[in-house]
Amino acid sequence: MSSTKTVSEPVIPTVNTRGRVILASLVGTTIEFYDFYVYATAAVLVFPKLFFPNADSTTQLLSSFAIFGVAFVARPVGSVLFGHFGDKFGRKGTLVASLLTMGIATFLIGCLPTALVPGWTFLAPALLVLLRFAQGLALGGEWSGAALLATENAPAGKRAIWGTFPQMGAPVGFIIANGLFLILNLTLTTAQFAAWGWRIPFLLSAIMVIIGLYVRLKLVETPAFQKVLDEGEVSKLPVGRVFRTSWRPLVLGTFVMLATYVLFYLMTTFTLTYGTAAATLDSAKGAAVKAGKPMTQTAVNAWVPGLGYTRNDFLLMLIVGVVFFGIFTLVAGPLAEKYGRRKSLIVITSAILVFGFTFVPLFSAGFAGAQALLIIGFILMGLTFGPMGALLPELFPTNVRYTGSAVSYNLSSVLGAAVAPFIAVALWQAAHGSTFLVGLYLSAMAALTLVALVLMKETKDLDYTANVS
Repeated sequence: MSSTKTVSEPVIPTVNTRGRVILASLVGTTIEFYDFYVYATAAVLVFPKLFFPNADSTTQLLSSFAIFGVAFVARPVGSVLFGHFGDKFGRKGTLVASLLTMGIATFLIGCLPTALVPGWTFLAPALLVLLRFAQGLALGGEWSGAALLATENAPAGKRAIWGTFPQMGAPVGFIIANGLFLILNLTLTTAQFAAWGWRIPFLLSAIMVIIGLYVRLKLVETPAFQKVLDEGEVSKLPVGRVFRTSWRPLVLGTFVMLATYVLFYLMTTFTLTYGTAAATLDSAKGAAVKAGKPMTQTAVNAWVPGLGYTRNDFLLMLIVGVVFFGIFTLVAGPLAEKYGRRKSLIVITSAILVFGFTFVPLFSAGFAGAQALLIIGFILMGLTFGPMGALLPELFPTNVRYTGSAVSYNLSSVLGAAVAPFIAVALWQAAHGSTFLVGLYLSAMAALTLVALVLMKETKDLDYTANVS
């Protein structure tokens, strides 16, 4: 007597569950932004002296920020590269590739010799530029893919809410990265941190990349792109088609993001520089002597006052502010669903414009004023950043959506974030230590964003799956 066994094959899910979408979009962008913030923090705290040891303090800082900006030059290239694959072959595989690129580049930065090592004076900064370019290349394709993963799986009437999932990666990544730097600062001496401690956050990124890859490899293709595949509407050259058929949304999307980018990098990179700069010339000279590099007359002439906080204290203040960033990123989703993306952002951007004029009075009001400025700035950041996960993808047809949203997002990063820290430092120095011109710069960028929002049409109720170019 024989018996027949039926072997059941594993059932492959045809849709991504809500939990899987949340985790895959949040984990991926958290890792991406963690990697990015690790560099941004190191660019202020240690890279000026480690990679440009022969320059004066001002030139060191500006050189470090210049390499910081290299990634933003790479981001539009990454948006075209990853956008092409995302619109031609699918969202899932492209997201895995962007995560790997960012993770490998970040890990290798943690392995780099510094310019203090004999024979590496030129090579160390050059390799840092190359790896920074790779980071920017990856982030150029990461954000839009994560936004599409969330919004193309979202139920009707929930795109702006689901679109906040990848946006939460920004505050979460910031808190993890800077919290780790804070712990290292508290547990290591200054010499230990400068010698090897700064490498730890870069090397630890490998663990997070493995987790992110595990989650993303379990995804299936989004329903919207699957429909493009089924109907044979895949674009042969997405970047050409998006510039030919959707040039207006590209321009508007770029300027809609401008105030968001400028605000964010002023609140993080510039405030850390300004907040930890010596408040008096005597204290600046004392710190320089303690570091073994007394100020030259050129450095004395170029010196401008900051707030004089210790690195640990100001990092703690930033982390408090970023908690509000995370909370109000989530709040922004329901508001954008109820009132529409355009109307919500017009109100928020108007508030950002006004906020630029509060820099001097709040920074002049001691600890309470500085902390209030950070909290208000990050609240506005959450409210303006939250809806972008839905708004930018909604500007483009499905078969060029990855490329279009990525290009506009990353062109805005060049106009806003790439130059914001550099411009802010230059304006701070031009105003002899006052932040008035820095605030005015933010207000001017908010005015440009307002113009773009006024010219833009509401996207809340468009058909998100049936539109192709």
